[in-house]
Amino acid sequence: MLFFENMALRRGKKVLFEDASFIINPRDKVGVTGANGTGKSSLFALIRGELEEDAGNFSMAGGITISSVRQETPSVETPALEYVLLGDEELCDIEAELARLEEKAAQGEHNDADGQRVAKLHQRLDEINGYSARARAGALMHGLGFSAEQESLPVSSFSGGWRMRLNLAQALMCRSNLLLLDEPTNHLDMEAVIWLENWLKAYQGAVLLISHDRDFLDRTVNRIAHIEQQKVTLYSGNYSDFEIQRAEQLAQQQAQFERQQKEISHMQSFVDRFKAKASKAKQAQSRLKALERMEKIAPAHVDSPFHFEFPELGHLPSPLLQLKSADAGYQVDSGVKTILSGVGFSLMPGDRIGLLGKNGAGKSTLIKVLAGELDLLAGEKVSAKTLKIGYFAQHQLEQLHPQMSPIQHLQRDYPKATEQELRNFLGGFDFNGDKALEPVAPFSGGEKARLVLAMLVYSKPNLLLLDEPTNHLDLEMRLAMTMAFQSFEGAMVLVSHDRHMLRTVCDDLYLVADGKVEPFKGDLDDYARWSLEDTLQQKKAANDETGESSENSGAISSDNELSRKEQRRLEAEKRKQLQPLKNKLKKLEQQLDELQQRKAKLDEVMADQSLYEESNKSKLVQLTAEYSEVTSQLEQTEEEWLELQEQLEQAH
Repeated sequence: MLFFENMALRRGKKVLFEDASFIINPRDKVGVTGANGTGKSSLFALIRGELEEDAGNFSMAGGITISSVRQETPSVETPALEYVLLGDEELCDIEAELARLEEKAAQGEHNDADGQRVAKLHQRLDEINGYSARARAGALMHGLGFSAEQESLPVSSFSGGWRMRLNLAQALMCRSNLLLLDEPTNHLDMEAVIWLENWLKAYQGAVLLISHDRDFLDRTVNRIAHIEQQKVTLYSGNYSDFEIQRAEQLAQQQAQFERQQKEISHMQSFVDRFKAKASKAKQAQSRLKALERMEKIAPAHVDSPFHFEFPELGHLPSPLLQLKSADAGYQVDSGVKTILSGVGFSLMPGDRIGLLGKNGAGKSTLIKVLAGELDLLAGEKVSAKTLKIGYFAQHQLEQLHPQMSPIQHLQRDYPKATEQELRNFLGGFDFNGDKALEPVAPFSGGEKARLVLAMLVYSKPNLLLLDEPTNHLDLEMRLAMTMAFQSFEGAMVLVSHDRHMLRTVCDDLYLVADGKVEPFKGDLDDYARWSLEDTLQQKKAANDETGESSENSGAISSDNELSRKEQRRLEAEKRKQLQPLKNKLKKLEQQLDELQQRKAKLDEVMADQSLYEESNKSKLVQLTAEYSEVTSQLEQTEEEWLELQEQLEQAH
């Protein structure tokens, strides 16, 4: 399908990669990874015909329709649904031609040739499922988080993030056999990410995907094209498989591997010292959880340019922050809109809380209240006297002074710090040499996010409030953040669609839904199931309401109504057809319960520190293998469960 033979690609004088030889097959789903600036987006530009290879040869098989996401969205008055439909160019051309011929007929200028042309156009419309195109576009929008009411709103009425969702829906609307996606999850919430995963699994063409979301890569790709040191190397399997393969290669470089061992020793020392102390127990468990993964994958990241940690905080007040019977919301034209009500929420040192909830449920509202950016409508907020908040939100990237350098941003807030001290610190965020002295105006979104995070870490907060901190950050920086969060002694509240970060950093999950903030009893996979079931219930309620409305209005013609007896017969037949799916779903739920129980028991066993002694090495190897097998079975079973749920939803 795509053929690369000894190919080289440059941008200006810089060689991005050379001697690249590989093939992308028609059903491959390839994750394209590598540090920023290595040539991932340039590779996409080459495939789209916007660049030419500088050496070697790149070619494509005939008949390929490429779809990719626009990076800019015009501020037009086109209704959102119609904008999404523009992704199917042939459909739009046919509809425009039919409209022209209908107008011609209305003016009395119709002839036999026009009639034959109209018939052929309608035949082609049927072949490409054009009559159901609007329903398909609506389904794409719904999956990406749009409501039915938003379908008719003009594109210009949406914010930048929602316009990017429209661009993504438009790209998915295209009947392509090659899909190029560059960071598609950046503007999505977790529900939309999960929906997109399932959509990509069902996609029949080839996919090239640039993403820094490791869970998303793990669930959607079967190959990794990794770009580093001006080479493109293809690996079989998902991102976790790639990490292990690359780790095995790099582990042979003993000097680098020793650095990893020192980090592991440092983390293990923390666990040994503080596991028995109640005040440090959660941190020790989190550190142990990260250690289990780090021992397997860290060699794949030994050459990371990012290395930083939070300073020790000393005495911490408890609690740090409390909300009592709190109501939160906003002033609107019609009065006050309450988003959250009756919230009771306490943050203690060592708390690591991940907020779950659908878009618009109030996660960011809660973060803003905790950060002091939004006043309560009612209730009380109690802060410790020595509370120091480190707050990260995307709008802070725009608050950086464009003409100031990274080092000047820190010098402005910390005039007593020496330049060398600040340079050393910024180096951990890959602002080295002249980069630390350059104005931030031309910085990329990822560089600006790293600078804001560096400023946050340097401020020595005891409460971290993080609203989607991973947007624009690459995999290496996300790993460095995860490791730094593990050593943070204060409290943390995290909103993120990066499930890997939530899973490895957070000890407790809270659900923001229906105006409430309550502990969520389950893990992220349980939340995915809850979200799907909640969506199904809402859809059913909406359908029931629509049905009642149709009955009352008498909109359905009596000529088309089925008799009650016939209706009951059809419903019974439908239930009979769905029963095998329901039986299989029930069986999978039983398997999930059994696997989750096995995993929970293994978690308890592997938390025993004595297991990591030299005398128990063989037992540890055996348990690790069993844990890996159970985790793999659990993921596979959950995927089957989600697919069956989707089939049932479509059948209803």
